[in-house]
Amino acid sequence: MEAGRWLVLLGVLLALLGLAMIYAPKLLGWFGHLPGDIRLERDGFRLYFPLTSMLLLSLALSLLLNLLARWFRG
Repeated sequence: MEAGRWLVLLGVLLALLGLAMIYAPKLLGWFGHLPGDIRLERDGFRLYFPLTSMLLLSLALSLLLNLLARWFRG
């Protein structure tokens, strides 16, 4: 039963994120263009490594999942 709740919650969060990306693209337009994101462009070569963006995403997801785990425990 617990796994079902997590899957429903994850589905709702993904749906909300998808709606935000469709109807309000400027809301998340800053993501991927932060200082520390590595972008190299040369003739015939393009490398994009969003280091800072992924660190920020990892931090936000860690905090969110820890809060949700405490909330569901009781």
